[in-house]
Amino acid sequence: MPTPRCDPGTLAMIRAAAARIAPYIRRTPMLRLPAGVLASVPLTLKLECLQLSGSFKARGAFNSILALPVPAAGVIAASGGNHGAAVAAAAQALGVAAEIFVPEISGEAKRARIRAFGARLVIGGANYDEARLASEARAAETGARIIHAYDQPEVLAGQGTVALECTEDAPACTHWLVAVGGGGLIGGMAQHWGADAAQHLVAVEPQGCPSLHDALAAGRPVPAPVGGLAADSLGARQVGALGFAAIAAHGVTSVLVNDAAIAEARGAIWEACRLLVEPGGAAALAALRSGAWVPPQGARVGVLLCGANTELAA
Repeated sequence: MPTPRCDPGTLAMIRAAAARIAPYIRRTPMLRLPAGVLASVPLTLKLECLQLSGSFKARGAFNSILALPVPAAGVIAASGGNHGAAVAAAAQALGVAAEIFVPEISGEAKRARIRAFGARLVIGGANYDEARLASEARAAETGARIIHAYDQPEVLAGQGTVALECTEDAPACTHWLVAVGGGGLIGGMAQHWGADAAQHLVAVEPQGCPSLHDALAAGRPVPAPVGGLAADSLGARQVGALGFAAIAAHGVTSVLVNDAAIAEARGAIWEACRLLVEPGGAAALAALRSGAWVPPQGARVGVLLCGANTELAA
């Protein structure tokens, strides 16, 4: 199997992260579907919706806690919910204290997950940015180590292990559709694949949360609107600088989808696969089903189902 063409130091970080977190996370399965089930082309689904804590975020959380010293005050994080649940789960497994700040828009299912993993939950403002600022102020008081949701090297390296597994378990895929909020997941995947022209990443964002789309248009991270059905998981005000650098270097394609397309894709995943995903977890598939992204001739398409922290009736 060819080695991805990326910076050797970055690839070494991702491989080290994979070895570090392997005892704690799940190597999530690939589900292969023939044409006509969820799309007009065959698909490979990477089921990070089955990951520990309910999303891919467990990878970065475990890697960050394991890679660096943790002070007596423990760790602290701000999150729309998925990162918070992941940090809480990792902290519980590793015997570390955790305090999680979430915004008012976070769903009760995600709050319940955070509490269930034993972390202290704080409602830190109306949106993610306000929760982040509140968490940073709290960390300055307590000395806890901040684990950023998407803009830390250890977090990106942890998320990059998704691409490592995709390379090993689905080597035929040429295009991966990935939902984007702050850019940590797709940024880590872009770091892993680097300049590999055989691997194409397609970033999918809700029209109400276009942080990466706006950054690519501006040539740098810029503030963006936050709203819509998937705002609790994909509602970053501004894409992270580290992820953006990797995304821009890899030449990631970006598309937007509306809330109706996300809801439709979520229902289709349930009907076809009996997999319950949150709106953010269905966004990547929505790009394909709605026609926002059309696969080029000969593409072998993979779709990342990134999270499932939702309520049964939601």
